[in-house]
Amino acid sequence: MQLQSKKSFAMVDYAKCNPKQCDPETGKCPAVKACTHKVLTQIDGAFEPPVVFQDMCMGCWDCIEACPLEAIEMKHLT
Repeated sequence: MQLQSKKSFAMVDYAKCNPKQCDPETGKCPAVKACTHKVLTQIDGAFEPPVVFQDMCMGCWDCIEACPLEAIEMKHLT
């Protein structure tokens, strides 16, 4: 049996990401709430940019569609 390597995963553009702009009251990232696989999290707390556990990302695009700042994109490996 041959294992297939991961081909794509979500990636945060930290130059664009600003949870305070998305939700000034709570600082919660809407993309984190949209990630049904729980691989995108604000590990350092509210008002901090989210982190993607890339090796567990399913590439479902839920977080990309939920990000109002377009700060999350899909990274494709060849």
